[in-house]
Amino acid sequence: MADRVKSDKFSVQKVDARDRQALRKLFRGKDLVIFALPGELNVPVMETAVALGLNYLDFSMSNDSIKHFVRIHRMFKDADLTAIHAMGCDSGLSDLMAKYAMSRLDSATEAYIRDGEISKIDGRDFVITWSPLEMMEEVTTPAPIYRHGEFILLPPLHKREIYNFPEPVGPLPVYNTNHEETRLMPRFLKGLEKVDFKICVTDNLARTANMLRKMGLHSFDPVVVDGVRVRPIDVVTAMIPKPVETIGKVKGYSCIVAEVIGMKNGKKTMLKEWFMMSHERAYELCRTNAVGYLVGVGGAIGAELLLSGKVRERGIVAPEHLPADYVVNRLPDFEVPVHEEMTVL
Repeated sequence: MADRVKSDKFSVQKVDARDRQALRKLFRGKDLVIFALPGELNVPVMETAVALGLNYLDFSMSNDSIKHFVRIHRMFKDADLTAIHAMGCDSGLSDLMAKYAMSRLDSATEAYIRDGEISKIDGRDFVITWSPLEMMEEVTTPAPIYRHGEFILLPPLHKREIYNFPEPVGPLPVYNTNHEETRLMPRFLKGLEKVDFKICVTDNLARTANMLRKMGLHSFDPVVVDGVRVRPIDVVTAMIPKPVETIGKVKGYSCIVAEVIGMKNGKKTMLKEWFMMSHERAYELCRTNAVGYLVGVGGAIGAELLLSGKVRERGIVAPEHLPADYVVNRLPDFEVPVHEEMTVL
């Protein structure tokens, strides 16, 4: 990373995140822990941050953090600390676009997030620009949707739909997947009766994911192969190029859309907010791809709000607790302007 970014603003140290003593040594004397590792490691990192009296920020929720949400919230709150949880691009900026749209309607009952991406490298059938482990988990596990006060689980990659993203992205196949917005927005944005999340999954990736799931190769449970314990999911993701290996080679765009439906001046109205970034421009700006750039922008704004004292809540703070107007108005400074379209239905 240091060679790629060439900045004197940070240093790189190699640490085993499962080693709490090593984490304590790394964190000591710092102001904020920003977690950018696989979600299965975030609970022990959170616990170490609290033990050293440090605030915390991450980009996504893990199954473990969902399971221990109340305990972790109390842990940070009792220590007079803040954990901004799931503040990346989606979730994070996506939730805040929905919150912003809701504020511009008289009332709102529906919110939908759509994640579209064109990512191409010559000679490859599909490209994963975020964590291969988390992406493969996402497309092989049941997907929650929220309807009238209850969560309903759909089978993995349950129903293919074509969604028309703003140009130059255009129409792409999307599916419901297991994503934080579906759980967070109904809880913290009052009045919503319908919420779901859909992401672009190419036909090649969908076929691959379904076959891996049917074979059990998506499992996190270790199996013994020639005397060696190995998780099937680790074998699969080890064969997928890491995003850092494709940076500077991948072409295309990442686009996030928030659609909010409600009432405006007595008429049923849909307000659509969206932003996008090209992989090429992200590489020029930060030597990364569009997805990494947008996730980093969400995290940077979250850290900025926390370190400046604009976030005073203690415990777990979801993106929905942050000031949507501030975030939307800050995004153009990162070359990520938010576009808007209002339609009377």
